[in-house]
Amino acid sequence: MEFTVGQIAHVLGGTVEGDATAAVTGLAKIEEAGPGSLAFLANAKYEPYLYTTGATAVIVSPELILRQPVSPTLIRVTEPYLAFTKLLEFYQQATRTARRGVEQPAFMGESSTIGAGHYRGAFSYIGEGCVLGENVLIFPHAYIGDRVRIGDNSIIHAGAKIYSDTVIGQRCVVKAGAVVGTDGFGFAPQADGSYKAIPQIGNVVLEDDVSIGANATIDCATMGSTVVRQGAKIDNLVQLAHNVEIGRHTVIAAQTGIAGSAKVGDYCVLAGQVGMAGHVSLANKTTVTAQAGIGKTVRQEGQILQGSTAFDFKQNQRAQVVFRRLPELEQRVVNLEKNQPAPEKL
Repeated sequence: MEFTVGQIAHVLGGTVEGDATAAVTGLAKIEEAGPGSLAFLANAKYEPYLYTTGATAVIVSPELILRQPVSPTLIRVTEPYLAFTKLLEFYQQATRTARRGVEQPAFMGESSTIGAGHYRGAFSYIGEGCVLGENVLIFPHAYIGDRVRIGDNSIIHAGAKIYSDTVIGQRCVVKAGAVVGTDGFGFAPQADGSYKAIPQIGNVVLEDDVSIGANATIDCATMGSTVVRQGAKIDNLVQLAHNVEIGRHTVIAAQTGIAGSAKVGDYCVLAGQVGMAGHVSLANKTTVTAQAGIGKTVRQEGQILQGSTAFDFKQNQRAQVVFRRLPELEQRVVNLEKNQPAPEKL
């Protein structure tokens, strides 16, 4: 694909400084860009590359003051990073949606339907009673069980597994190897110490604009639904157990595990390797730092939590300072004890 700098600036609502007719054929990082590439500058520490880059054009802020002449054409926009992200999304969408039609062999149940503009890759499987919308892309080796519903413009990547009765909204992305709707981890202890599996008869619901990372696992509900609400983004290798609810526009980083029936609020941020106990809730706009453990319900909105078990960020930081000084404090206690007279015997 080829566009002029002027065309790109028009799409982004930016202004051009330099040759608006210059051709752009790809996107690149500013430190690696060559002729035909479009790059961006949003972080001040990368500014030196602006004067050495081989890029044809660079997206910059209106406030940037040049310290020396530059060779690339500049596109000035209010938010360079967001503008470049918009272009990445456009490029990704254009390349993905270039695929259309059905590759063979591919299977779809006779009672299932799929809308116009779809793609079904080789060795993909779609069960009975499924309803898939328009422009849905099903990549090779993806499995979709019976009675699954998938909204318009959603993408199921290679090797993803969507179990029966799952509901997926519009513009969702399920990445390679993810498993959505597998049985939850439910076992009833028996008198002899063994465990009996509890049937998991619920489903999973992904609302619109949800992204599920590679090799993530979302268990179906025991009864009812495990729900990931609108706009939530789930990273690779995340585990969501049965009956979990994830709020709108919440982001969860890799290797986080959330136990059964836990509820995470809207606009939360869970960093990598967070652990959350079952049947507890997290208030809206909560941030949980890496490797923290949530063992009880958090009701106050907007907190930053750290530590295992996690508690208030500032309190935890103060506690860490004391923790690092424990050897020194211990020695002071020993010295004080040495200077004290021996207790009188009774």
